[in-house]
Amino acid sequence: MKLQPLGDRLIVEVLEEEQTTVSGIVLPDTAKEKPQRGKVLSVGPGSRDEDGKYIKMDVEKGDEVIFSKYGGTEIKVGADDVLILRESDVLAKVI
Repeated sequence: MKLQPLGDRLIVEVLEEEQTTVSGIVLPDTAKEKPQRGKVLSVGPGSRDEDGKYIKMDVEKGDEVIFSKYGGTEIKVGADDVLILRESDVLAKVI
């Protein structure tokens, strides 16, 4: 299944990071905090201005971003879990 985001939305692949304690114990999924980093897979055309023209989005396909902890909607596409976010849920681009 292919997805094309609409408006000011983007599709992000969440980047999971293995978390370990200082002593080297790997934390299970249930003890981890929700990840906030991801890679942009697809970008919508952007929101519209008063004249109906699209406003270009600040993020592009392939960018790595930091997003709001509880922002967006999680969906399953095949075997992958992706997140659909609004551009306003993106806090920063990783450079």
